[in-house]
Formats: sequence, structure tokens, C-alpha cells
Amino acid sequence: MLHGFKTAEEQRGGFCFENSRRNAVLQSSLSESGYKAPNARKTGTTIAGILYKDGVVLGADTRATDDMVVADKNCMKIHYIAPKIYCCGAGVAADAEVTTQILKSNVELHTLNTGRPPLVAMVTRQLKQMLFRYQGHMGSSVIVGGVDVNGAHLYSVYPHGSWDKLPFLSMGSGADSAISVFEDRFKPNMELEEAKQLVRDAIAAGIFCDLGSGSNVDLCVITEAGAEYLRGYDKPAVRGERQGVYRFQPGTTAVLTKTVTPLSLDVVEETVQTMDTH
Repeated sequence: MLHGFKTAEEQRGGFCFENSRRNAVLQSSLSESGYKAPNARKTGTTIAGILYKDGVVLGADTRATDDMVVADKNCMKIHYIAPKIYCCGAGVAADAEVTTQILKSNVELHTLNTGRPPLVAMVTRQLKQMLFRYQGHMGSSVIVGGVDVNGAHLYSVYPHGSWDKLPFLSMGSGADSAISVFEDRFKPNMELEEAKQLVRDAIAAGIFCDLGSGSNVDLCVITEAGAEYLRGYDKPAVRGERQGVYRFQPGTTAVLTKTVTPLSLDVVEETVQTMDTH
């Protein structure tokens, strides 16, 4: 009876590359049929947030890109969720925008249902459950920060639904540059101006070191008293003015060779139109 069952093999050490071989077979079969597997979309952004003495400071750059094209130089990446809860969105701009709009609506309905102000943990739970249902196809990475009855909180939620809760966070293509600033200079219970300067410097590091991030720095300060959205807080990458005159006289550059190719054309039809100048 049992001879047909495969005996359990002893577990061996090392890595398993079965999925890699499977992916290679799938890729080759797609290529034979004339199809191509979809590639991951590369997006650019730098968003960050820290906890300080009295609340949370969130920050973001304002550049929106489409591949290597700057689509928007001054977009808003810090979104309103509740009076004392905001979030920063990275990834696909449309996905981040719609995700935060749905979350804002659901949180408002929850508040009206319960008659109590929302908790940051509840907002994060709704967000991660919604993103998990899409299995990563909703390309939205979000930093949620806010203040509730339990104090100040800062969460990061990834497109697949995983999350972190830390005193300082950074996401996006410029996250490595921003997090290096935090790891060097962050300390607990910072004062407001010091915290704002730290977040500003972290976003500026992403702007200068990442091509997908740029333009201005937006900040949002959230305390027990409410939130203050500092739109255009700083402009670290201001275009400079030309110091010299770069107009050259004709003939400055010598013409080494000149070729004239005559074109033999037959006039088939000729029309003259008068332009209305009134």
C-alpha cells in the first residue's frame, strides 16, 4: 500500500533554487509564444518621518517622474487622513493617491460609526489589510504618522501589506540617503526646530543623491493640538542665475566642410492662402 508514496528525503543545507528554475521555464515558454513577462515599475520618491518630543514630523520631496521624465515638479506627497493623522505616499503616484483617498473615507466612516477619534494603529491596520488584498499590485508605499490618545506613532506600510513601527522611517528610491542622515543624527525627545531641520536634511539628501527625487521639501508637524502642513518648507535645489553671456558672433566656429545636395522636385499643386489679420 505504501510503496507508491515517496519517502521523505533528508533536509539538506544551502539554498533552494527550484523557483528560479521554474521562473526560467515560464520565461522561455512565454518567449516562444511571443509574450514578455511584465517588469517591475521603477519609481522615484523620498519620504521620511520621525518622532520628536511633542509629536511627529513627516517630510517628502515634490518631484513626480515618469521613467526619466519629470512629470510634475511640485506635487503633494503628504496626504490628509484625519485631523491628527497624515501619511506620505511613495511608489506609483495614482496608486498612492487613490489608496489614501479610500483610507481617508473609511476612517471618516469609522469615526462617525464609533463616535470616537481614530487611532493611528487602526488606520495602519486598515491600510495594510487593503494593500495585502491586492498582493503587491497596488504599488503604494506609505508612512503613517499621527497623534492619538495613546501618544505619537509612526508606521511604514509596504505594498504587500508588511509594516514597521519605528522612531524614524524613510521610504522611496532616496530612502538610503535619508536613513543615513537619521542614523547619524537622530536622538529621542528632540525639540521641534531640531526635528524639522533633521527631516529637512534627510529629504534634501534624497533630493541630491537620487535622480527620482527633487524640487522642494514639504513638512507636516503633528501634535496633540493639531497638524500644520508646511507646503514648500524649503527649496534646496534652486536653479542658479547665469553669470556670463553665452552669445557668440556668427563665424566664431569655423566651418570645416560644406556639402549642398540639390533636390529635384516637381510642383504638383500650389495654393496661396490669405491670413486674416483682424
